[in-house]
Amino acid sequence: MATNRKLGRPTDQRIGMLKTLTTDLILHGKIETTLSRAKEVKSIADSIISLAVKEKDNFETVDVKVVTAKLDSKGNKVTEIAKSKNGKQYLKVVKEERTEKRQKDMPTRLNARRKIMTKINKVKDSDGNNIDLPAKLFNEIAPKFDSKTVGGYTRIVRVGPRRGDGAEVAILEII
Repeated sequence: MATNRKLGRPTDQRIGMLKTLTTDLILHGKIETTLSRAKEVKSIADSIISLAVKEKDNFETVDVKVVTAKLDSKGNKVTEIAKSKNGKQYLKVVKEERTEKRQKDMPTRLNARRKIMTKINKVKDSDGNNIDLPAKLFNEIAPKFDSKTVGGYTRIVRVGPRRGDGAEVAILEII
C-alpha cells in the first residue's frame, strides 16, 4: 500500500509546505531541502511537469478586440470634454480599439492548468505583479522535455548531513 510521508507535520501544514517547495522548484529551478521532503516534492513536480509536457501545444490562437485608453507622448490618458444630458460638462477618456492575437487554451489544457494550480501557490514578483507559473511550465519548462517520453524531469543530489540537526540534505533540481 503506497502512502505519503508524514514528514512530522499535521496534514494542513504538510500540504502547505509541499505546495511551497513545489512552487519554489518551478520558480527557481532548484531547491535545497531534506531528503524525505525532496522525495515527496519530486513526485509532485514530475506529475505537474508531465501534465505540462502532454498539453503544451494544445491551444488555438484567436483574435481578441481590446479597448484601451489612448495615451499621449508623456504616457497620460487623453481626455475630451463631453456634455451630459442635463447640460453639464465633464472630462471623458478617449478610447481606442485594436485586435490582438492571443492563445486560447483548449479544454484539456485548461483542465491541466487548473490541476497545476491546485498543487502550487500563486506568486508575485518584486514589483507586486503576478507570475503565471502554469504559463512558465507550458512555455519554458515543457519544451525542454520534448524528447523524453515518461518521467525523469527532476533529479535529487544528496549533499550530506545538516550541521544543526544532522538531517540528510539534498538538492532537488529540474534537469
